[in-house]
Amino acid sequence: MILVLQSVSKSYQTAEGPLEVLHDVNLSLETGRSLALTGESGSGKSTLLHLAAGLDQPDSGRIEIAGQEISRLGDVGRAALRRSVVGLVFQQFNLIPSLDVAANLAFHTRLAGRYDPVWQTELTERLGLGALLMRYPEQLSVGQQQRVAIGRTLAARPKLVLADEPTGNLDETTGDAVLALMLSLVAETGAALLMVTHSMGLAERLDARVHLRSGRIA
Repeated sequence: MILVLQSVSKSYQTAEGPLEVLHDVNLSLETGRSLALTGESGSGKSTLLHLAAGLDQPDSGRIEIAGQEISRLGDVGRAALRRSVVGLVFQQFNLIPSLDVAANLAFHTRLAGRYDPVWQTELTERLGLGALLMRYPEQLSVGQQQRVAIGRTLAARPKLVLADEPTGNLDETTGDAVLALMLSLVAETGAALLMVTHSMGLAERLDARVHLRSGRIA
């Protein structure tokens, strides 16, 4: 298993007291498989994804990525794991506005010392970004920005891709095309994919589905 969550719970302190977001969640994902995480707004989907990425810590339970229990890693160790094993795709793209498309695509791989010009060129062609390499994020459509974000993530060949509503800002036609491309590229790299989505139609295109309801696996 590339990702394992065992009895994971998470709450946040509010003015009214503790707010339980996740309760005793168990989830696992095999290498090379894709899993859709569905649920209503506020059900804990994004929180679970952030915990799986090591961006936050659970109150209790165990999370393993590639055999490493991430709660035992410090901030530096978790950041290193994200550079080497985990790739993140967010709804808001998070492109660097001062860098052109070519530099954005290569940003993570250069930081990690894993830049591969052959793979970078292939990704650029597959994503239809060849004519846009010298443009800046503000000069791109939202669909083009999301393709750059996906390419930046996959350029590092992560073993686990975590995607939070990756087509949430796109119209249905563009979203379908971007998801199909992402699924194809993830499969080609042999990575596993955990994707948060509100859309059952998109969820059905992945290998399996898990539904969260009020912080629990339904």
